[in-house]
Amino acid sequence: MDLFQNVRAMQEKIAAAARAAGRNPGEISLCAATKTQTDDAIRAAIAAGIRICGENRVQELTAHLESNAYVGAQVHFIGHLQTNKVKQVAGRVDLIHSVDSQKLLLAIDSQADKLDVVQDILLQVNVAREESKGGCLPEQLPALAELALEQPHVRLRGLMAIPPVSSVSGSNRKYFSEMRHFLVDIIGKMADNIDCLSMGMSADFEDAILEGATLVRVGTALFGPRPPLDAAR
Repeated sequence: MDLFQNVRAMQEKIAAAARAAGRNPGEISLCAATKTQTDDAIRAAIAAGIRICGENRVQELTAHLESNAYVGAQVHFIGHLQTNKVKQVAGRVDLIHSVDSQKLLLAIDSQADKLDVVQDILLQVNVAREESKGGCLPEQLPALAELALEQPHVRLRGLMAIPPVSSVSGSNRKYFSEMRHFLVDIIGKMADNIDCLSMGMSADFEDAILEGATLVRVGTALFGPRPPLDAAR
């Protein structure tokens, strides 16, 4: 695996997808999904040009923070976050992607208050209504967004979604399009200073960019097949 080549190839694909959509490639950020990666792999990715690392698991996040593996990059938490683990995440990452309930939102605000910080967040939407996925339902989004905008120690930056796994090109564009409309609706009715739409992964990031993604989360296309969890040391 040549990480430098993989990062460069991904950046070129993102730029090509942006141009195909009539967009400025500079509008789209690449988040390297570093689930199960080692400290050395994360450092190598940053050396190769990665500027955002996204972690799925609190235990891995904590270990990599303690090892200073993320130096030179932002850190995002992109996985499911339980309220009893908020203390380990809030105030320690640049952006939490997966806020999907009032309980979690208020727990993050409370912890950020204790730390005297403002935590940037995204609201996760279960756009395809999958029972196995996290995220608020689309009809719950307006109330959750309004509540987020009222909290003094969180800053709503935008939305995130994880559509169904699919090997058929273009099959998730309808979900990405829905997410764009949700964001536009919130901007028009509640706040005009949110701008982040986190959607698209290794298999469908190009479709996500065509539909308005500003941040794509890519792991396998950069690092190859994930190593076992116990290898991430």
